[in-house]
Amino acid sequence: MFRHLSKRKLEIQMETVLKKPQHIISLATAGLLVNVDIHVWTATKQNRDISDEITTTKKASKESGRFIEHLLANDPDHKRVVNYRQTVYNWMKRRTYSWSGAQEYLPQIDLPKFDKEFKNHKLAFEELVEAFTSKYPSIVSNMAFVQGDMFDRSNYPDVNYISSKFSINMYTSEVPLGDHRCAIARDLADDLFENYSKQTSSIIERVMVKQSEQLINVMTSLSHCCGVEETLGKDGETKIKKRKIYDTTVSRALELCDTFKSFNLTNNLALEEARQSLEAALRGVNLEMLRESDAVRENVKDSIDDILSKFRPVIGESF
Repeated sequence: MFRHLSKRKLEIQMETVLKKPQHIISLATAGLLVNVDIHVWTATKQNRDISDEITTTKKASKESGRFIEHLLANDPDHKRVVNYRQTVYNWMKRRTYSWSGAQEYLPQIDLPKFDKEFKNHKLAFEELVEAFTSKYPSIVSNMAFVQGDMFDRSNYPDVNYISSKFSINMYTSEVPLGDHRCAIARDLADDLFENYSKQTSSIIERVMVKQSEQLINVMTSLSHCCGVEETLGKDGETKIKKRKIYDTTVSRALELCDTFKSFNLTNNLALEEARQSLEAALRGVNLEMLRESDAVRENVKDSIDDILSKFRPVIGESF
């Protein structure tokens, strides 16, 4: 494509091509990549002797099964540490947008709160580790009775080694702009640009879809909570019961309004209109008012139901 152009024209053409995907710039300026890395000691070990014993008894091939020892027999203190890894993973998925591998995309506006929440998770994780390691010697002693003939003291490292197997760290990096493309052969630039643009478009689409899902989910939850339930009493009379409204639902709705005000990669009109409408519906309203005032609850519910009826149909068309 570029072979018959002069050197200067070639450079201008390349600059134009490499600057085409404006959304790449949007991604880079609007957010960053984050990864929370958690390591735990799983306290599991394959017991080859028992595996061979079982497969031999069952007249099966040695490759057809294996026996995994749970060295701590699901000790509750150890289990709490291991399970907290999933807690952090779930938090990451709620807070960020899918990027690639272990890296997730985080809007810049959410970084201060994300960092604060991570520090809280780190503290909670380290406290669980401390609670477990402080009991570790006595847990190992107890395993001599729990594990029976399977117990092997050599399977249990000292407490200092065990402590080093637990860690939690957060890593951040800038969104790559693909500048490395300038160093490749010119005749490959188009192919790389096309591939990179497709990847970027896919990432942006996933972000926008998740934003829409987040907004719909919180509005659906708010609408449900602001509604009432009819129950038939023992006296045969129909009773009206207000549903419980949770502070986390209201705060999450306001948080999304605040985030999406600054973080809308494609300036999507449907998303912005829904955000503005939700913000207006909750303006001047607090949790106490929603719990105490039937009129406020009804007004908020009607407003949100109206937003949902308008927002749902245009999601697929707007991206």
